[in-house]
Amino acid sequence: MQRSETNEVKMTLIQPTRGWIGINFPELWRYRELFFFLVWRDLKVRYKQSILGAGWAIIQPVLTVAIFTVFFGKWAGIPTDDIPQPIFYFSAILPWQLLQSGVSKAGASLVASRNMVTKVYFPRLVVPMAPIIAALLDFGIGFLVLLVIMLFYGIVPTTAMLFLPFFLLLTIITASGVGFWLAGLNVNYRDIGHIIPFLMQLWFFISPIVYSASIVPEEIGPVYRLNPMTAIIQGFRWAITGTGQPSGETLIASVAIALLLLVSGIYYFRRMERTFADVV
Repeated sequence: MQRSETNEVKMTLIQPTRGWIGINFPELWRYRELFFFLVWRDLKVRYKQSILGAGWAIIQPVLTVAIFTVFFGKWAGIPTDDIPQPIFYFSAILPWQLLQSGVSKAGASLVASRNMVTKVYFPRLVVPMAPIIAALLDFGIGFLVLLVIMLFYGIVPTTAMLFLPFFLLLTIITASGVGFWLAGLNVNYRDIGHIIPFLMQLWFFISPIVYSASIVPEEIGPVYRLNPMTAIIQGFRWAITGTGQPSGETLIASVAIALLLLVSGIYYFRRMERTFADVV
């Protein structure tokens, strides 16, 4: 509420937007500086008082790939479709870590930002979206490491690499949809914070990360394709190595599920948004 020089009172009335989903894109654009600040804050907090800093974006996937290569590749002998084991695992770890980091932090973002949510108005969608975009930095650093490994094994990128941005976008869409759902649920049900690690662990094992989707029994193929990470991981491996292109049915199913998660996640988030400041 503002008072002008003529003692006229000017009031700003904030009303919920109309529509099935109710996203006010012009408003989101006006708050873009806040969004960039939240992304920068997430990056600073992630590496604050860390000796290695952004070096963890290299160490974590490299150590994970080394462990997978020894335990699942050498000892368990799980086939990797004639793809060098480090590249087979690394090409799956990159999108998975982007999803895992984005979903985990987005799910807890509103509760972690309760002081800001309860005191000032801004589009709440920017809060869970910020950690997902911030996770792209680790993805970019890890991708540079992958290029070095490809050079070591003599793998030359093919035209399939042009489709990599599509699968990256599909990963962001999936992470955003699940992140919006979990962020909205976590405000009202704090049990979600305990469920998220278990959910991500379960999702890890039902995704073709340490094994190839080609060994999945055909009987469960239609159900297995409903996991959007199936097409994403297959797509990343295909884009990087030029082999193992995901089938059309897998792509269609994964894209449909990812979009469904995004639309339904935004819809649920927007419906619950008006109560966040009261219960967070």
